[in-house]
Amino acid sequence: MLPFLAHGHLIPFIALARQIHQATGFRISIASTPLNIQYLSSTFNSSSDEPENDYITLLELPFCSADNGLPPNTENTENLSLDAIGKFFSVSQSLRAPFHSLVSDISAKQGHPPLCIISDVFFGWASEVANSLGTVNVTFSTGGAYGTLAYSSIWLNLPHRGRGDSDEFHLPGFPDRCRFHITQLHHFLRNADGTDSWSKFFQSQISFSMQSAGWLCNTVEEFEPAGLEWLRNFLKLPVWAIGPLLPPTVLKKDSSSLSAVASDQLRAAVRDEGEDKGSSIRALDDLIKTIQSKWQMSSIRYD
Repeated sequence: MLPFLAHGHLIPFIALARQIHQATGFRISIASTPLNIQYLSSTFNSSSDEPENDYITLLELPFCSADNGLPPNTENTENLSLDAIGKFFSVSQSLRAPFHSLVSDISAKQGHPPLCIISDVFFGWASEVANSLGTVNVTFSTGGAYGTLAYSSIWLNLPHRGRGDSDEFHLPGFPDRCRFHITQLHHFLRNADGTDSWSKFFQSQISFSMQSAGWLCNTVEEFEPAGLEWLRNFLKLPVWAIGPLLPPTVLKKDSSSLSAVASDQLRAAVRDEGEDKGSSIRALDDLIKTIQSKWQMSSIRYD
């Protein structure tokens, strides 16, 4: 697994690793920079029946922020200004070479490539790494379907640039009846024109991610049926709704922030009782079958 370097991305990857292990028994490796590895390790629950460090291996990728024009010990987006975050996004692409070396070493030691690389949508280059090493890449968007579609389509198309005198614009991937307002966009996105560093980063990474075998979304099929349908049509790829990737305690207790209906739907989605499986568990089963099938074809080419 290759999460992006931000707490809002790292935490869902841990939850996803836990969910995949519970469903399959697979051991999982997560690659990140040294300080983020320390953070991930600190989130492990050592008091659980099966601690995460029993089945998750944390692997370091060398990274020196000072060598890349960032403040010392800057390895995630915490406490960075917007300008610094923009530079951080661009600099994060320097992890491609060490990640390639890491996966290559793993393949050599095992005698075969890993079953799959699940990478963050902001690390789209992982799709090319996976393909070059004979394994399968799946993109993980830590948000929901509707937001993922909006974010991806806006950056890829910059439709607000051609809106004329209107303050509203149509977003490709959404029905014609849907209109977005220019005031809904952050100023750095309003000013994006395709030549700026933000546009170059997001357009390239999202485009790379669209070359993967499919996308994972941190949502529930019952919550976003329309959003998932639109996202699948936009990507022309499988999209598996494998959420909610939440701490187990959230699902086990009543929450005043969730309606009774929402709570019931969340619990139903992750139900795993014999043949009576929730939608997210069925999606996870289908994901694993797809990965195994594609890995067999990829590893044959690799050999």
